[in-house]
Amino acid sequence: MTEDFTEEEKKGLYKAIYSRRDVRSHFTSRSIDDDILARILNAAHHAPSVGFSQPWNFILIKEMITKKKIKNSFEQEKSRSSKLIEEPKRSKYLSFKLEGILESPINLCVTYDPTKFGPFVIGRTSIPEAGLYSVCCAVQNLWLAARTEGIGLGWVSILSNDALKEVLELPEHVVPIAYLCLGYVDEFAQKPDLETAGWLPRLDLKDVVYFEKWQDTENTEWNQIQEMIKTNLDYA
Repeated sequence: MTEDFTEEEKKGLYKAIYSRRDVRSHFTSRSIDDDILARILNAAHHAPSVGFSQPWNFILIKEMITKKKIKNSFEQEKSRSSKLIEEPKRSKYLSFKLEGILESPINLCVTYDPTKFGPFVIGRTSIPEAGLYSVCCAVQNLWLAARTEGIGLGWVSILSNDALKEVLELPEHVVPIAYLCLGYVDEFAQKPDLETAGWLPRLDLKDVVYFEKWQDTENTEWNQIQEMIKTNLDYA
């Protein structure tokens, strides 16, 4: 585990990062073997966490009755959120396929439990949200591990947390962070769906990196990396 990564291993990591997609469609009926699912969950469980608190739990779901209840919450929330935007963008938003709750063989809810290991967690006293960030790290680990196994994953955020807590019988103090759809897919898209649909553009790396302070993009101490960043060094 302490050896350097080989060039082939590095390419594999970057390939997973750049080809990962938020999958909402193209799920197949192929089931996920238990050993593969266990590997993916173990990768998530090895994410970094503030104070080594490991504040996540993973609720696996395959019963259709549960999925239909969650899908109902999605439909209600999508309809409600559509009222926040005007035409023609509203119709475009409503036309998007934004989840695969019923189509994916496995649904997974990742939760945050702030009470694990007691009230004092190293690193969380100044930034209480660090526990939530830790759970997001677990989700990212899970997402990349799924991609390397050829399994699609979609994060459904158009949901009511109150509905999730009720349907999944979560304790009051446990917070649902991510509701995920997992399954094999016919294909992984070349670009994110919303980029392809023209909903939003991908920002260039140079547009989101500053040097030493906010909005400083011309700091002369960083000339070399400024030029490299402008090339958008994606995995080829």
